[in-house]
Amino acid sequence: MAPRAIWKGVLRIAEVSCPVALYTAASTAERISFHTLNRKTGHRVHRQFVDEVTGKPVEKEDQVKGYDRGDGDYIILEQEEVTDAIPESDKVLDVATFLPCDEIDDVFFDKPYYVAPATPVAREAFTLVRDAMAERQTAALARTVIFRRMRSLLIRAHGEGLIATTLNFDYEVRSATDAFDDIPKMKVEGEMLELAEHIIKTKAGKFDPKAFDDRYEAAVAELVKAKLEGRKLKQAKRPEPTKVVSLLEALRESAKARGKASAKRAAKAGGAKAPAKAQQRRKAS
Repeated sequence: MAPRAIWKGVLRIAEVSCPVALYTAASTAERISFHTLNRKTGHRVHRQFVDEVTGKPVEKEDQVKGYDRGDGDYIILEQEEVTDAIPESDKVLDVATFLPCDEIDDVFFDKPYYVAPATPVAREAFTLVRDAMAERQTAALARTVIFRRMRSLLIRAHGEGLIATTLNFDYEVRSATDAFDDIPKMKVEGEMLELAEHIIKTKAGKFDPKAFDDRYEAAVAELVKAKLEGRKLKQAKRPEPTKVVSLLEALRESAKARGKASAKRAAKAGGAKAPAKAQQRRKAS
C-alpha cells in the first residue's frame, strides 16, 4: 500500500512551481508498544487531569492553557486565541536560497521527509529541479507551515527524489561550549597517536543500517514471545566488568588483536586463490 502524504503543496523556486508531497522518512510506529494496566483487574488505565489543590478531576471543557508569569501567577490562553495566533499554511514550500550540502551543521537537523511529485504532470519540473541540485551538489533552504508551525527545511537530492529535513531553530540548539568546556586542552602524539590511527585504519568500513540491530526491541520481542508461549526466558548474561589498564597498553592490545585478525583474513583469501593458481600451472604444463 502506498504511503500517505503528511503534507501536499507546491515547491516554488523563483518562477518555477512544482506540486509535491512530503512523506515520513523515519517512524517509530513499528516499535513494540505497551498499555498500562491495573495489576489487580487487568483492565487498561487512563490518564486523568486533576486539580493540584483540590485533587478533583478536571473535565476536558474546563481545561485551558496557561503561561506561568512566575510565583504560580498564570496568564490564561483560550484555545480560540491560540488558534488565531498560529499561522495558516499557504501550502507553498518556498525556496529562499541555495547553499552547499554540507553548509549546515548536523546538530540543526530535526526530522527527515521524502519529497516526491504530487501529480504526473509535475514529474518533468520535479526531475529538472532534482537533477540540477544533484549536478551542483547543492541544497535548497525553504520554509513552510507543517503541523501548524512555520518550519525551515533543508532540501537535497536523494536517489530518484528529494529529501527535506526540518531544521531545529537557533534557540533550540544548545551551545557546544557548555558541553565541552571541561575538556582540558592537551596534545597527544607519538606511539599513542600512531596506534590509534592504525586501529581506525584497520576498522575502516562502510555504513550499512541493516548491520545495526535494535537490541532493546529484539529483547522485548523475545520476552513477549516467551510470555505468549508460556515459557520462562533465560536472564541475559551481564557483561563482565572490564579490567582497568593504561591507555597505551589498551591501544597496543587492540592493535595486536586487529593485526592478527587482518593476517588471518589475508591467509584465508590467499588459500582460496591458491588452488586456482595451481590449476593454471597445470594447464600451462
